Amino acid sequence: MSEIESVLHENRSFEPPTAFRETASINDLETYREMHRRSIEEPEDFWGEVARELPWIEPFESVLDWSEKPVAKWFGGGKLNASAVCLDQHLTTERRDKVAILFEGEPGDVKSYTYAEAHAEVCRMANALAERGVKRGDRVAIYMPMIPELAFALLACARLGAIHSVIFGGFSATAIRDRVADGGCTAVITADGGWRRGKVLELKKVVDEALAGIDSVHTVFVVKRTNNEVAWDERRDVDLLAAMAGASAERAPEAMDAEDTLFLLYTSGSTGKPKGIRHTTGGYLVGTYLTSKYVFDLKEDDVYWCTADIGWITGHSYIVYGPLANGATCVMYEGAPNAPHPGRFWELVEKHRVSVLYTAPTAIRAFMRWGDEHVTRFDRSSLRLLGTVGEPINPKAWMWYREVVGEGRCPIVDTWWQTETGAIMITPLPGAVSTKPGSACLPFFGVDAAVVDEDGTELGANQGGLLCVRKPWPSMLRGIWGDDERYRETYWSRFGGKYYFAGDGARRDEDGYFWIMGRVDDVLNVSGHRLSTMEIESALVSHPGVVEAAVVPRPDDLTGEAVAAFVTASPGCEPGDAFADELREHVAKEIGKLARPADIHFADALPKTRSGKIMRRLLRDVAAGREVLQDTTTLEDRSVLDRLSAEGK
Repeated sequence: MSEIESVLHENRSFEPPTAFRETASINDLETYREMHRRSIEEPEDFWGEVARELPWIEPFESVLDWSEKPVAKWFGGGKLNASAVCLDQHLTTERRDKVAILFEGEPGDVKSYTYAEAHAEVCRMANALAERGVKRGDRVAIYMPMIPELAFALLACARLGAIHSVIFGGFSATAIRDRVADGGCTAVITADGGWRRGKVLELKKVVDEALAGIDSVHTVFVVKRTNNEVAWDERRDVDLLAAMAGASAERAPEAMDAEDTLFLLYTSGSTGKPKGIRHTTGGYLVGTYLTSKYVFDLKEDDVYWCTADIGWITGHSYIVYGPLANGATCVMYEGAPNAPHPGRFWELVEKHRVSVLYTAPTAIRAFMRWGDEHVTRFDRSSLRLLGTVGEPINPKAWMWYREVVGEGRCPIVDTWWQTETGAIMITPLPGAVSTKPGSACLPFFGVDAAVVDEDGTELGANQGGLLCVRKPWPSMLRGIWGDDERYRETYWSRFGGKYYFAGDGARRDEDGYFWIMGRVDDVLNVSGHRLSTMEIESALVSHPGVVEAAVVPRPDDLTGEAVAAFVTASPGCEPGDAFADELREHVAKEIGKLARPADIHFADALPKTRSGKIMRRLLRDVAAGREVLQDTTTLEDRSVLDRLSAEGK
């Protein structure tokens, strides 16, 4: 029962394009393998050299202390500031006048900030926060739309030594209250509203509701973005832009210890209290800096766009800290990918000459569903690298991304990592590693990954098991805020402290490539066989009549669990019994009769968060015919779930 049966087979492979390889920072497999070997066998030398590429206020005396497992300490004795790493170091170079943030709002308003201008804005915001008493060690909650002031808020907190806790702009008042209370936040930064599909999201209103009865918050800073009418408490609320206008554009950065907490970011599961993942300053910056440099192969003239929201770890690491530490030009977009039309992303790629695009598999499948014409009518010749993040990508979507979006000339970096890991862990290096559709490929530097059974024994090629990491890495989480025991129990107890357990299933093929099989919690147990839901989903969407699928277990008296599939059909395909039977046979042919879905539910859309992740935990209730009583506050569209629930009764 310890092995997850892998039934997905993919034999295609793509070499790095010659033109890309010629200019890549790492352009051959031998160089990658030697650097990876050194990062594992000589980690202190390797990471010490990388860390010295960043500007330290005081140099570190040691690289790694692993004496109090599972708590790692990196770059002991060193002091630095994340804001200075992202901004100040560039002010004495030609990057001073280079665009750091290129913003476009959903209504079409455009604003750009050079590194010098961004530095001034961050200093003004830091001074405005300090004027109201925000200081080193304070926790500041941030609940904002995707506007430049959101990025500045992170960096302003870092400049002061305050710990930021970003709360995704789709969360409810209850979720905000829980996170503010758990973190002991004393201030909140928000906006009156933000634009989403032509409507104003009333963020200040949600914050006011969340803070009712919470006395610890002394100030709510409000960015006036949409100018909607909001309630105003003169004692507590501050017009942030007005306060910044009167503040100095200079503020010395606090000298932070490498192990000082930089931020908290809460993860929410289907049950239990949200976990405040704690990331520190030095190791996190080193990890995000190096992964941004090599995974995206950043060049001085790149226009880089990570489409994530800063409310998630992807936005922290690959909109703010990693790219800015490298001096990149980063695009920020406020709105939805299909507002005001389904080609909005590609319109922005053409308009801003985006060269590196990093987005999610769920978004890619949505683009597929909307139709190629919305992509191909815009010029994408500026693109040179494509990336994917958030969950495993199925080969069909990978190939569409390569052929339609990238016109067959852009390498794809399919990345695996987590909120907890802080930075990318498994990925191809685009100029050195051949890629396989659906595989995250090879471990990044310093990542000693393994696939093991439930006894911790490493499995052989193409055996599905538990994905673990055997050694510490710089950007790893340092704990759960206020609950160190929960940290040990959640991430280190499964193998007696020997491995970090990621919670994901995976297999490693004969070439050493990793294939992520999704959350272990999502594995089905059919007649004693443990099957990956991701692989069954991939088989379903490989049918030309399917654009998206989600698979969950349903209780079954005979088999223990049965396969329940939720499918969105392609335009022109008629959902019904005949098509359902066709899909069952297709899955049986692709990966075996054992994986044939017992139930197929057709849906015009699947329930997703605003970040695009399918909420499979809700679909489990629908499949089992249960009333959905779980938290649904992050749903993009509640009506999608309501329709599915009604049809299941």
